[in-house]
Amino acid sequence: MNAKQLFDLTGRVAIISGGSMGLGLQMAEGLADMGASLAICARKKQRCQEAAEALRSRGVRTLALECDVKDKASIERVVEEALAEFGHIDILINNAGVSWGASVEEMTLEQWDKVLSTNLTGTFLFCQAVGKAMAAQGSGKIINIASVAGLGGSSAELQAIGYHASKGGVIAFTKDLACKWAPHNIQVNTIAPGWFPTHMSEWIVEHRKESLLAKIPLGRFGGDHDLKGAAVFLASDASAYVTGHVLVVDGGQTAW
Repeated sequence: MNAKQLFDLTGRVAIISGGSMGLGLQMAEGLADMGASLAICARKKQRCQEAAEALRSRGVRTLALECDVKDKASIERVVEEALAEFGHIDILINNAGVSWGASVEEMTLEQWDKVLSTNLTGTFLFCQAVGKAMAAQGSGKIINIASVAGLGGSSAELQAIGYHASKGGVIAFTKDLACKWAPHNIQVNTIAPGWFPTHMSEWIVEHRKESLLAKIPLGRFGGDHDLKGAAVFLASDASAYVTGHVLVVDGGQTAW
């Protein structure tokens, strides 16, 4: 198998949660360019339909589904519909996520629970549902989206302890799941992005731009194509011997 074949995703099927916009859509575009069929899911189905239509122009099959990752039944419906449409699931990207800006002293239990339920419990529930199908077929690729926030703390100007805790949990969860599911030939890895301008981060990026850029050696935020290669690598045969890994894509932020 040559290098081009290692990255080829023709015939593969991927589910991407939170895939209708932002980083999820960027990764969906990368997988589509390599030939993967896509099931895009998020809370707002109309956005999923718009994303799916745009992705079809790249010559791949797509499916748009509504999903609340805090709801086990909602996730199971997505998996059932994807299997009914495509017959198998080869790739899962757990990208759906939220954050909440509040100091430790002021964060409510409701706010904390919303972040942990979406970012960490939602990742667990999707892996559980898709993993059953992957184990039955004897192969699979799971990519959980964490963050550099899950690798450590931050300055007092960035108050989002629930987000940090949830993403640290995703990293530990990924490492343990990689060990548990290796016998099924399922590779489980994590991408930890740095600062990318998205709907979630737009306020911080706008109001803390200079201080954030000062901590990034490459001197810029992540762009519209900077996650595509990482996602394709971890979704493809090129990473067949990589599991339990945290792939940091942050412009050097954590290298200081």
